[in-house]
Amino acid sequence: MQLNRIGRIQYIEVDFPGSSDSIQGFTTRHEGVSRPPYNSLNLGMNTQDQQANVEGNRSLLARAFGVNQEALVTPRQTHGSDILVINELNEDYSHFLSVESDAVITNQSNVIIGVCVADCAPILLFDPEQKVIAVVHAGWKGTAAKLVSKTVAGMQSEFGSIPAKLQAAIGPCIQKCCYEVDEPVKKAFQQVGITWDLCAEQKTPGKWQLDLALSNKELLSLAGVSADAIQISEQCVCCHSEQFFSYRRDKDDSGRQMGFIMLKG
Repeated sequence: MQLNRIGRIQYIEVDFPGSSDSIQGFTTRHEGVSRPPYNSLNLGMNTQDQQANVEGNRSLLARAFGVNQEALVTPRQTHGSDILVINELNEDYSHFLSVESDAVITNQSNVIIGVCVADCAPILLFDPEQKVIAVVHAGWKGTAAKLVSKTVAGMQSEFGSIPAKLQAAIGPCIQKCCYEVDEPVKKAFQQVGITWDLCAEQKTPGKWQLDLALSNKELLSLAGVSADAIQISEQCVCCHSEQFFSYRRDKDDSGRQMGFIMLKG
């Protein structure tokens, strides 16, 4: 992963083997039109930023990659485990903005699928053989629901993807240093088979520092994705206020960055 710029958009570019067929990455908070405290590339619809600013930022992102804003699909995220599958051409993709889902899978080209995050892990998946892409929003609830594993299974059942041939990238999220969780989170993770002692470190009685990215890497591995095919950003969004939004740090004054991926037409 490396910092790149296209048009006015500064983003962390992900290089997947065979990704000449796709474009993917993670936005930073820079080069948009939003005013403080949402400065400046706030892409989150459910923030207290002015709607016109968010729409302007989303238009900048879409146009930077050669599509209209209507082809930027980010569903309504609920910290759930529903998956939106787009398997045919749509003349207008904007109606998907009202669909409640925390993951998207598609085989359609020239459609940017994305998830908006402020601490949660944005995860990108790419199948270079079947030409299928997916994006996942994984907070602790989505992780405990094994959403990324279900998304891999969805790519397999809907489009014939082979998990061992997938590429994955886990983007900037809140890291272990800043993410304290409690007993209910521990129990939820253990119930789905995540190795708690690998992904969390106890600091005080009943309190742990959780590695959200590593938790999802384990789920990807258990789903059949090769460990060598999983890239992880080690940047902590909570620590780096100059580059990323963080809800844990800024509360309602936080904007949203985006993990996104698109198949080229």
